[in-house]
Amino acid sequence: MKSIQELSALINDELVKIEYPENPSLLYQPIDYILSLGGKRMRPILVLMAHQLFDKNIEKAISPALAIEVFHNFTLLHDDIMDNAPLRRGQKTVHEKWNNNVAILSGDTMLIQAYQLMAAVDQSVIKQVLEVFSKVAIEVCEGQQWDMNFETKEDVKISDYLKMIEYKTAVLLAAALQIGGITAEASSLQQNHLYEFGRNMGIAFQLKDDLLDAFGNPDTFGKQVGGDIMANKKTYLYLKALTLANENQHADLTYYFSTNDASETKVEAVKSIFTGLDVHHLTSELMKEYHSKAIHHLDAIESDNKDPLLAFSAMLLDRVS
Repeated sequence: MKSIQELSALINDELVKIEYPENPSLLYQPIDYILSLGGKRMRPILVLMAHQLFDKNIEKAISPALAIEVFHNFTLLHDDIMDNAPLRRGQKTVHEKWNNNVAILSGDTMLIQAYQLMAAVDQSVIKQVLEVFSKVAIEVCEGQQWDMNFETKEDVKISDYLKMIEYKTAVLLAAALQIGGITAEASSLQQNHLYEFGRNMGIAFQLKDDLLDAFGNPDTFGKQVGGDIMANKKTYLYLKALTLANENQHADLTYYFSTNDASETKVEAVKSIFTGLDVHHLTSELMKEYHSKAIHHLDAIESDNKDPLLAFSAMLLDRVS
């Protein structure tokens, strides 16, 4: 039974083994660049952790794990363009280092490569794996579109937002776990518990990411702190604040999120309102609710090898506290 650290090292070693052609260099260098920036490797690790719940031989799950990581990084290339984000994992985003056209085409290539890697699974499960992967790939795109729609939509509800982050973020974690269950030939019931564990953990994880975007340490967060506020993104923090705000606070929030102002002054003013309304604590409480739901499904999984997934959930809870 491999630990999270061992699985992370394995994924990094396997990613390094992927060889890209030298030419055209502007197509392949950005792919190598984004994959070399590291990251948590959380999604491919989840594939391997789910597989080893039922089968200690994780070789059958390595290729789909790599596929999930390549796909995830493909979405980052395109998302960063849409968000006009300058930093990714503390380094220049691909479109900043090169340009938008390079980032789009390199991302397209990564999507195709992800399908190649996913299709390298055992032929006995290829149809089921590709069905799950294709479904989640579309849902991730739907989530991103909703995210962009919300920037100009005035009547976004908290329930709308939670559905959006479920699709944009959580379902890929859920699918990663389900695919690991499929490659290990787990039952449909066990696959469903894996999926629901990942879905609920994914929502909690995104809520934490939103919290860090506003209140995180810029030296460790890896992205521009306050970026969501600058981009007028209607996160849970903003939507919850609107429901609690008095007349003046409500007017200030709606004004700030209707302008193209991307200044630190705007960020600090909005954060001050969030702090006054105790939105930080309320967001943390909601995260814990989703974490509890996730653990309920983890408890229902019939395996004696759940320690790595328990450690993963504990690691996320540490980010909550």
